Amino acid sequence: MQKLSGCCLCEGIAYEIAGELGPIFNCHCSKCRRWHGAAFRTRATISTAQFRWIRGQKLLSRYYSSGFVVKHFCSACGSNLISTYDNELDKIGIPLGGLEQSPSNEPEGHIYVGSKSPWFKITDDLPQYDTWPGSHAKVRETR
Repeated sequence: MQKLSGCCLCEGIAYEIAGELGPIFNCHCSKCRRWHGAAFRTRATISTAQFRWIRGQKLLSRYYSSGFVVKHFCSACGSNLISTYDNELDKIGIPLGGLEQSPSNEPEGHIYVGSKSPWFKITDDLPQYDTWPGSHAKVRETR
């Protein structure tokens, strides 16, 4: 079984993930861009049973970025850690930037490209979706 670990910038908070990550996407929504200060956030979803804090829970701060999405971050260094969802208590969103190892799967596409940063050009051949890829998601023409 795959075991991954991650931490914040000051290393005051650390966590562990047991098992495979869910699908990995590069998210270009404005909230992820602002939260990470980057053109996109590379993220995956896992079950809460796969996740555990190793240290530093007293340093955790939280921010509701929408009605049901909670962003968890380090109160000392400001590092973005996980997202939890009040409407899906069994899921956690993981930003891959904090991981210390490579997951066994790779990004499957770009999501929310309908609101991507105008200064960033996507140059890979991964599928691009205007919103969350679901059964009715339309893939953008990439070339």
